[in-house]
Amino acid sequence: MATPKLDDVFSFSSFDPSKFSESFRELAEKSVNQSKDAFAKVKEASEDATKTIEATLEKAQAGTVELGLKAIDAVRANAESTFSHMEALLGVKSVSELIELQTAFARKQAEVAVEQIKSMQETSRKVAEDVSKPSKDAAQKVASIFKAA
Repeated sequence: MATPKLDDVFSFSSFDPSKFSESFRELAEKSVNQSKDAFAKVKEASEDATKTIEATLEKAQAGTVELGLKAIDAVRANAESTFSHMEALLGVKSVSELIELQTAFARKQAEVAVEQIKSMQETSRKVAEDVSKPSKDAAQKVASIFKAA
């Protein structure tokens, strides 16, 4: 059985400091480059997310204004129609004329209400599509990035 020499155990003859520092430098540079790339990707993703949120909020605000204006127009039209009907009722000369006017008014108001509801529904659908579009576009962009990777 051979006994190891003590000078071999403590010998650093196989250790070359210049190679170690070169390897360490390469590893450090590679890590720095990977960190820069990761930061750039995170920064780009956060900027895209911010743009998406801003676009969504702008669309939501515009849609809310549009829906509000439609509602105001409907209220105004209904108020004008009601006042006109009240004026017509003041000139009634018989009960049958009153019933005829009231029936015609009710029928007309029902038709107007249906049209107003259809208009509000169409506007609401359009607003919902406009508000969701930036998010859909962002999701498609992310999906395409994952498909490419």
